[in-house]
Amino acid sequence: MALNVDEEVERLKEEIKRLGQPQNDGSYKVKFGVLFNDDRCANIFEALVGTLRAAKRRKILTYEGELLLQGVHDNVEILLYKPPNPPPPQVATTA
Repeated sequence: MALNVDEEVERLKEEIKRLGQPQNDGSYKVKFGVLFNDDRCANIFEALVGTLRAAKRRKILTYEGELLLQGVHDNVEILLYKPPNPPPPQVATTA
């Protein structure tokens, strides 16, 4: 069963949190080689690089360059941005 792009991006976020290192600001960092060589990721993502590019276009994460290649870019760090804070709850007012 193929996932749609949004579902794949959500799964990618979960895997980056699983494999990556949490940062003080709430973001996560992981090296491309760690993601690429992880068996679980290999089983989930048919096209890991395509999912990374889709997430980068959505400004969910960032990394240097446009295209990541196995071996050549194994040490490139991928930064998963901290999720935005949810809006505060609305307080009902009475007139």
